[in-house]
Amino acid sequence: MTELAISRRLRATPFTSRVEAAGVTAYTVYNHMLLPASFGDLEAECAHLKEHVQVWDVAAERQIEILGPDAWKLVQLMTPRDLGKAHIGQCFYIPLVDERGGMLNDPVMIKHAPDRYWVSIADSDVLYWAKGLAYGHRFQVEIFEPDVSPLAVQGPKSDELMSRVFGDAVRDIRFFRGEWLPFEGHDFYIARSGYSRQGGFEIYVDDSALGEPVWDALFAAGEDLNVKAGGPNLIERIEGGLLSYGNDMTRENTPYECGLGRFCDPWTSIGCVGRDSLIRAEADSPQRLVRGLRISGDRVPSCRVPWTIIGDGGEKIGTVTSAVWSPEFDTNVAIGMLDRGFWEPGRTVWVEAPDFTRPAEVTTLPFEKPTA
Repeated sequence: MTELAISRRLRATPFTSRVEAAGVTAYTVYNHMLLPASFGDLEAECAHLKEHVQVWDVAAERQIEILGPDAWKLVQLMTPRDLGKAHIGQCFYIPLVDERGGMLNDPVMIKHAPDRYWVSIADSDVLYWAKGLAYGHRFQVEIFEPDVSPLAVQGPKSDELMSRVFGDAVRDIRFFRGEWLPFEGHDFYIARSGYSRQGGFEIYVDDSALGEPVWDALFAAGEDLNVKAGGPNLIERIEGGLLSYGNDMTRENTPYECGLGRFCDPWTSIGCVGRDSLIRAEADSPQRLVRGLRISGDRVPSCRVPWTIIGDGGEKIGTVTSAVWSPEFDTNVAIGMLDRGFWEPGRTVWVEAPDFTRPAEVTTLPFEKPTA
């Protein structure tokens, strides 16, 4: 059995001891940290997530704090989304792009004050990009990784569980909004957000010493709710059309190719480093587009390297980047990038992997069950 060698370079989290006690069977590496990937049965975990409530150690979702008089200028420089509309306490999904308009990350930004932002990042080294831009522009900011470790509570019973620990005020938090709520004499920022389509919250635990106490409090309060440890679920993620940075999109893709054009305002966000490139990309329209695919046949293996998508003439027309068997849809569901002219829903294409070649149907994202 292959094991993951854990050292100081691959950091544990404030919740790792509890995750291991809960029976974690697989980790992935994310922002140089351990991110629980499975507790033994991905399909059972997916079904449980859709019916009950789970607590996820997502401390690997690191925060980049940007603090100072030029904080807004720096964050706006990094994203084509117009941040002038962001309110204090609000979460904003922001594509981060380079000078070519290529995706560098797709974090959630939290505006705590006009001069203080958290950028809650996906898996890439945004800290260095932010520091480089700040230095080059001589911005008056501090940029650092604070002691903040998100803990997600996801699933249809999440409101009930969270209200038992943090009070009924948590029920009034709107989607992509947050409030500071008390826990054992300390206030946590709590947002209605998370990396699933099942609803829930993220608790920004800003003191590592409180990691185990808040985990224990959630499990003590949720015993009758069938609370379990979990993590971002591959099946539920693909079904819901949630893209994974580094898998389904990279800096070779623009936000428009990733279906994220609605989060881009390059004409108004005049400070964005990739503004001119994105304006050209918008005018040209995307030459590739992310799509879902239903791959026929029995269960596909793990998509560890991109699989080729082939058209009727045998030409390469795209790649599959994530794939898994979905019990709910009774087929293999996948996410891929398709060339212009081949991405219309209902089209039949061929997926060529190292071990098979199979037909697949192109779909929109998220996946939808056929109506009777």
